[in-house]
Amino acid sequence: MKTVFNIVLGLCALALVYICYASIMGPINFEKAEKIREQAVIARLIDIRKAQTEYRNLNNLQYTPSFDTLIHFVKNAKLPFIYKKGELTDDQMEKGLTEKKAVNIINKAKKTGNYSEVKKWKLENFERDTMWVAVLDTVFPKGFNADSMRYVPYGNGAQFEMAIKNDTAKSGAPFCLLEVKTPYTVYLNGLDAQEIANKIDMQNKLGKYAGLMIGSLETANNNAGNWE
Repeated sequence: MKTVFNIVLGLCALALVYICYASIMGPINFEKAEKIREQAVIARLIDIRKAQTEYRNLNNLQYTPSFDTLIHFVKNAKLPFIYKKGELTDDQMEKGLTEKKAVNIINKAKKTGNYSEVKKWKLENFERDTMWVAVLDTVFPKGFNADSMRYVPYGNGAQFEMAIKNDTAKSGAPFCLLEVKTPYTVYLNGLDAQEIANKIDMQNKLGKYAGLMIGSLETANNNAGNWE
């Protein structure tokens, strides 16, 4: 009987040790997993922000609420790249020469074959030219998968929520707001439910979004991330 009692006591002791260990390591393991997932989501949000910035620059300062449109843009659009050779001297600028005037002088010379003005202004080694380069070759690293932008890492196929809002500044100037986000429940799915609930509760008490996001439909913030 005493042996059985000792065995039961030993098992209880092991159970207590395990419970203590789990209570300590549970939050630590959650934090490690959370950090890994969070970094992946942030990286994806930054890619979306880059794509939307370039899209806006070429589309009348408007963002797009459609991932289909944004992905097609990243895959097929080209951006203007200004090739520069030579700089205007202080003497040239003091005489009223600007880069625009210099380019016009050179272009006129190319059309007419008369380079007297080019020589007069000493623009023989001055050049400005616009080249068009693919978005994928300039904004994103080699091998970037544009189709993945819409999906939340660790989200089991879930997509980011993306929306835009057109507004007007006090000056009367129109502007476009962008917001892209995903809640904790999507990319932390499968981790400790109580830890997730605690994070959500904390954010709600602070009046903040319970997840990761860039931009805002409420106020212009230059598409900052809520982790920045």
